Amino acid sequence: MPEAGRTPAARLARIGLERDWDFLLHLPLRYVDETSVVAVASLVAGAHAQVEGEVFEAQLGGRRRRHLVVRLRDESGEIVLRWIHFYASQRMQLAVGNRVRVLGLVRATRAGRGLEMIHPQVRPATGEASPLPERLTPVYPTTEGVPQAWLRKRIARALQQTVIEDLLPASVRSAHGLMDLAGAIRMLHEPPPQTDQASLARMQEVAWQRLRFDELLAQQLALRQARARRRDAGAPVLRGDGRLTQALLRSLPYRLTPDQAAVWREIERDLARAKPMNRLLQGDVGSGKTIVAALAAARAIEAGGQAALMAPTEILADQHFHRIAALLEPLGVRVTWLAGRVREAQRRTALEEIAGGAAHLVVGTHALIQDPVHFARLALAIVDEQHRFGVQQRLALREGEGEPHLLMLSATPIPRSLAMTYLCDLDVSVIRTLPPGRTPVRTKLIAGARREEVLEAVRAEAAAGRQAYWVCPLVEDNEEIEAMAAVRMVAETRALLPELRLELLHGQMNPAEKRAAMDAFAAHRADVLVATTVIEVGIDVPNASLMVIEHAQRFGLATLHQLRGRVGRGSLQSTCVLLFDEPLSENARARLRALYETNDGFEIARQDLRLRGPGEFLGARQWGLPMLRFADLERDSGWFEEIQALAAQLLETQPATAQRIVDRWYARSERFLHA
Repeated sequence: MPEAGRTPAARLARIGLERDWDFLLHLPLRYVDETSVVAVASLVAGAHAQVEGEVFEAQLGGRRRRHLVVRLRDESGEIVLRWIHFYASQRMQLAVGNRVRVLGLVRATRAGRGLEMIHPQVRPATGEASPLPERLTPVYPTTEGVPQAWLRKRIARALQQTVIEDLLPASVRSAHGLMDLAGAIRMLHEPPPQTDQASLARMQEVAWQRLRFDELLAQQLALRQARARRRDAGAPVLRGDGRLTQALLRSLPYRLTPDQAAVWREIERDLARAKPMNRLLQGDVGSGKTIVAALAAARAIEAGGQAALMAPTEILADQHFHRIAALLEPLGVRVTWLAGRVREAQRRTALEEIAGGAAHLVVGTHALIQDPVHFARLALAIVDEQHRFGVQQRLALREGEGEPHLLMLSATPIPRSLAMTYLCDLDVSVIRTLPPGRTPVRTKLIAGARREEVLEAVRAEAAAGRQAYWVCPLVEDNEEIEAMAAVRMVAETRALLPELRLELLHGQMNPAEKRAAMDAFAAHRADVLVATTVIEVGIDVPNASLMVIEHAQRFGLATLHQLRGRVGRGSLQSTCVLLFDEPLSENARARLRALYETNDGFEIARQDLRLRGPGEFLGARQWGLPMLRFADLERDSGWFEEIQALAAQLLETQPATAQRIVDRWYARSERFLHA
């Protein structure tokens, strides 16, 4: 008897299948047809089929690794069955003379002189104990230790004992041609018998539409509930007297762009309210989000509060610290640094300044949310590259210190379809235009075999007084991944271009080494910075005009766009070279083509969403967010506005019904629902 934690029920509970509703919404991946038996002579390679016959030969093959080979025949012919892994019970079931029914994928044997099945499903075929089923057999997603037979019985029990009440108003079902919920669920778990494939596909598509609509509605309701809970909380009113914000604006050598000014006005209004701001500021690489964040921090400080800015990497946090300190410290603001790797004396001083209120603005990494950090009066939390933090990490800046306002920054533009679904509980501000003087970056696709040409381009840029980045996917060589390591790249480039000054930067270096490498490059004491993706964000060197990305096909689209954004930071004509290996997969080809064809971050984000899906795009698989299982953001986007309106109406007029809809889908996602 299995231990309690290793039973099928316990294993499924760990992946979220526990209640009857969990099982009702656990829908089949596909179906197999066990309703009929075909003659062996009619089998064709590549098809799934079920045959019945007598075992006339069974033997063990192989020397080192034993495998079971069985020959089965009926009145029309014979077929080979093969098991690479097998149990003693299977050998008994497949003893010579036994009559069995087997179901599996038919393929040609290696010798090409017959057909075989590898690891087919086997059942006894004797007497009345083995009648053919009347319906298609569903195949469900499962986990190790949970047989399909067990899962089918559990789902059948849920179907039998659950009253599937339709909570969607009849008028809504009628307007969208949606079938009733009970019918849709049963159609997908128990397809009707003796239905031709085309008719079944049409009927099931209608059922899927109903499930997709309900899933989108449940998500909208859950996000709106989370938003309402946040707005019920109080937050400090940050009106300020303009002392710092106006002084900061006067100190700038430029005027805010119209987009920056509009976003700042939105944030000003939010901070002046007694409800916590929950705003996402998104803008493409180099659009000027940092100055807006500095203005928000200045407003919190002049109103008597503290501000905190958290970034996902030490390099990015360090860049923010130096940039914002240069802006605010001349105005009398105390900017304090706190990261994981600081000296104990420096850490102790920082913690005292934070707790005592002497630190007006604290900049750092996730060290800001670890004990024993305690703020005296935290009024504003700013989280940069917010998609790299989990929900709980982002919210930790708000716990235990009242309810500060929250401003999240993202250089990854969010596609409209994503913003209308996953981000509908946030207020979203967008900086679309780049500051004046920026020149669009040219993008070139070059095969790895032409690396010498790229090295010549690097030499030419250095000779003209400009600088270059060379990005590699690895720090050191890995035998399993044939990619140019940053360490080896430095050595090889020094040998090929001895006249150039090179610096190396990667995540395994200590903070002092990273700072020294970045300072050397920023001060033009280096011509080329060879790096890993640690430079994806937070590096700003206007004199750098060439970005070379080694093995570009290995990087995601968003990362490629971020890396390209490290050049073109000034008025120089800049180039990004995507150095790729052949042959390319279809997905890699699509990513590189998308980057080559446009510099528009919003279009790239749309393509990235299409290629990767919402979970990876937002980093939400690591957040614990409930991802869309059935709906598709592009295909089903025509429903978004109506579903949003319906969600608002249900929450206002039928809150109990709205809660029941949410509970059906997300009862186990408490961290998300109460975030």
